[in-house]
Amino acid sequence: MKMTITKSIVTFAAAAIFALSGAVSAQSNDKAASLDELLKMVKDSKISETAEYKQREADFRRKKSEQASLLKQAEQTRTNEENRSARLEAQYKEQELAIQQKRAQFEERLGSLKELFGHLTSTAGDLRSNMDVSIVSAQYPGRTEFLDTLIEKMNSETKLPTIEEVERLWYETQREVVESGKIVKFQAEVASPSGDSAMTEVVRVGNYNLIANGAYLVYDEGKLQELPMDNQGRLTAGADAIADANSGFVKLAIDPAGPLGGNLLKALVINSKGLKEYYEDGGLVGTIILAVGAIAILIALWRFFALQAISSKVNSQLKAKSANPNNPLGRILKVAEDNPGIDTESLELKLEEAILKERPAIESWLGAIKIISMIAPLMGLLGTVTGMIVTFEAITIFGAGDPKNMASGISGALMTTVMGLIVAIPTVLLHTWLNGKAKHITHVLDEQSAGIIAEKSEQK
Repeated sequence: MKMTITKSIVTFAAAAIFALSGAVSAQSNDKAASLDELLKMVKDSKISETAEYKQREADFRRKKSEQASLLKQAEQTRTNEENRSARLEAQYKEQELAIQQKRAQFEERLGSLKELFGHLTSTAGDLRSNMDVSIVSAQYPGRTEFLDTLIEKMNSETKLPTIEEVERLWYETQREVVESGKIVKFQAEVASPSGDSAMTEVVRVGNYNLIANGAYLVYDEGKLQELPMDNQGRLTAGADAIADANSGFVKLAIDPAGPLGGNLLKALVINSKGLKEYYEDGGLVGTIILAVGAIAILIALWRFFALQAISSKVNSQLKAKSANPNNPLGRILKVAEDNPGIDTESLELKLEEAILKERPAIESWLGAIKIISMIAPLMGLLGTVTGMIVTFEAITIFGAGDPKNMASGISGALMTTVMGLIVAIPTVLLHTWLNGKAKHITHVLDEQSAGIIAEKSEQK
């Protein structure tokens, strides 16, 4: 038994030595040649690790000492800053109290000037707003800069406006009034509708219009630009006249919104449309309405000349002694001449039959004009409905925030209604007029037929 235990211990020790020798040999790149060398290498490694641990412990203790020192310094800094904060807070309270005293003293010394400065501030603000858009500023630029300085001083508690600044406020207010009653010429840079700029002579009509090169100008953010005046001959005629005039009276379009920027003339010129634009707004429905109206006009012209010719021949037949078959009355009289021995009742029936044959040729196509006059407003109503559908679709897509997105549909709806009425009103009048001429001819035929019957009855 004792031998077995001894063998086990020896076996375990050998295994441990081999395992340790394997690990050490792995670290030493398998350079140990014997167990003694391996043992020596393990001893050396233990010694070096012990020295490293001691070095690391020493560094740790040194850093711990440094951190304690830093902590002490931070605590000292905090104490100093707390003391400084308390000192500054006390100083702030003292200064705040001093400011209140100075402010009360300032208010007391201002007295009635405070109310005056309030009025000056309000006046300067209103004048600056007016000058920003006034066309007088096109001739006198940079008038609002001193107003900004003046308003800044008015709102400051440490500055007061000078007498010169207050007097200039009054001067600029009066100059705006005086210049609004003058017609003057001056040189300024004007941008054309294409974007090109050049110095040119500008005519300012009071505070209402600016004119250059025969065109009205718009003043926006300190810049002058020509308004596109296409299809605006009634306006440009006055612009040309005022540019060439040196005295007397000139007929000119005045923009009443001039003192507020003159946007009325700008909106009128830019938003004005010609016939082509109105026609395009009507769309397909508008085109059909106008086409139907043109057809009605052509039919009316044709029927007018036709009825005029028939009426002329009928009038000639009334003066003739013999029946001429080239007109309705002549053909009816020919029936009476061709049947001299017929009885009165039979002659009456034959004349009525002849008149009925003449009526379609006399009243032809008048019904078409009447139908067109009736359907034209209905087609306009159709265009109104389709235009409103387009408008609601635009609202669904873009919302109701921007009216421009709905303008196309509304314009189309209104234009088709206008086109329907434009076609309906004259066609109704034409139908009434032509129908009257046709009835006049048939009335002559009926009258002459009744005369023939009466004459035949008297001969019995």
